[in-house]
Amino acid sequence: MAAGRGTALIAGVFAGPNQSMPLGSVIVGRVCADAGRKLLDAVLPPLCLGCSEIVATPGALCAACWPGFSFISAPHCARCGTPFAEDLGEGALCGACLARAPRFRRARAALVYDAQSRRLVLPFKHGDRTDLARACGGWMARAGAELLAEADLVAPVPLHWRRLFMRRYNQALLLARSVARQAPAKLAPDLLRRRRWTGSQAGLKAKERRSNVRQAFDIHPRWADALEGKSVLLVDDVLTTGATVEACVRTLERGGARHVDVLTLARVVRPAL
Repeated sequence: MAAGRGTALIAGVFAGPNQSMPLGSVIVGRVCADAGRKLLDAVLPPLCLGCSEIVATPGALCAACWPGFSFISAPHCARCGTPFAEDLGEGALCGACLARAPRFRRARAALVYDAQSRRLVLPFKHGDRTDLARACGGWMARAGAELLAEADLVAPVPLHWRRLFMRRYNQALLLARSVARQAPAKLAPDLLRRRRWTGSQAGLKAKERRSNVRQAFDIHPRWADALEGKSVLLVDDVLTTGATVEACVRTLERGGARHVDVLTLARVVRPAL
């Protein structure tokens, strides 16, 4: 087991009882959980997500790495969440949204997708670093707090079964699960299905990406009735051109969703022209 990943395991083993249990049992459970975490941290101390230096708490960045990550906060585009260099006023939209309004109602992301955040995103997406989902989900929940507060359902962008077989996990589902734990919204892990193989979007232009994912998704039959009139928060790892999430949004709207917001771990930010 890699150092710093074991706290979640110990937390599960020494998980405290629920509120329906006697007070004495609750106290004993909490004492055991605290002792377990301290024991594990002594043997396998928590490591910085960016550089693997020892840090005080699991899922944290060290003082050296923190300034290198570009977290997105206001001011930003009211629609797509693109960060602004200066405050343009409430409800201000970026040039891209003014030129072509996206199908989603709003989109937010925790990080700018750049050289530093790639060191986090790529191991999580392709390198089996599923332990990163909890911390990343916390950042996302803070970045998208207003979206999460209004969501009825939290759903991941799905993988095709062939991709899932090769990767063994859907990184968007791990993030959606972490995000949903921090709100009353219901997790809908299989709300959407990717019904045909689309291959990789890497290297494709925006128009090619939209064509590639057109009609690639559908609603799982077991959610068909539950979707009507609901507000959906769609979760993915990276927002690039928006082609994939817009194809998902189109499918959700046709299935009866009232509106769809998008929350991602990172997003590509193109320089202003």
